[in-house]
Amino acid sequence: MSAPRKTPKSRPATLERRRDILRAALDTFGAKGYNKAPLSEIAEQVDMTHAGILHHFGTKDQLLLEVLRYRDESDVEDLEGHHIPTGIDLFRHLVKTAFQNAERAGIVQAYAVLSAESVTDAHPAREFFETRYRTLRSEAVDAFEGLCAERGVAVPATVHPASAALLAVMAGLQIQWLLDPTRVDLGEASEFAIDAIVAAVLAPRPSPLVDDAGPRTSVPLCAGRRPCRRSERGARIEGCRPTPRR
Repeated sequence: MSAPRKTPKSRPATLERRRDILRAALDTFGAKGYNKAPLSEIAEQVDMTHAGILHHFGTKDQLLLEVLRYRDESDVEDLEGHHIPTGIDLFRHLVKTAFQNAERAGIVQAYAVLSAESVTDAHPAREFFETRYRTLRSEAVDAFEGLCAERGVAVPATVHPASAALLAVMAGLQIQWLLDPTRVDLGEASEFAIDAIVAAVLAPRPSPLVDDAGPRTSVPLCAGRRPCRRSERGARIEGCRPTPRR
């Protein structure tokens, strides 16, 4: 019987070359977007040919996906287990990341551009971002549930919209900061928003947007006295638990 073939390991020089390409691609995709960024420009930055880039990554689509993975991995490379923490430490990590992002505009811009582009038809990164946001929302929900358990607080239905809001506020503040960095403090604004969302989950208070008579609406109200947001087909959103109409 012949011995099983061993998968050849990439040499250190090859790995470093790949990292050089990924860094150059990250900068180029961030500046021009995926569709308008030519591989020839990326190749020029690392003293390679167009064919040389394809030798390492196969296709431009594959290069894009590797760039996104590289960006995510760089965010957690210094964390234990190379994974974001849970409980209160997850929210502290998000605040720390926001302050770090204020020092790396290129990475923030690349991510903002590529995530926005991914909503277009047949974009190669759409599945990546769909999965990523779904995973991050789930991890935030788990963190909220763990934090509620630690504090002896019943888990409210608002953990689902709160988890989506956390990601949305961070992404939105990044865009505002990229457009006007002298007027928007990315770290400070992100910390304020994250703190407010966590506090609202742990110690909910009556909304100042709703008067004593309740909101004027003809749709069902959810457990948090907000209008129940359902699709036209009647599907409920995550965490939606409607109560009877007033």
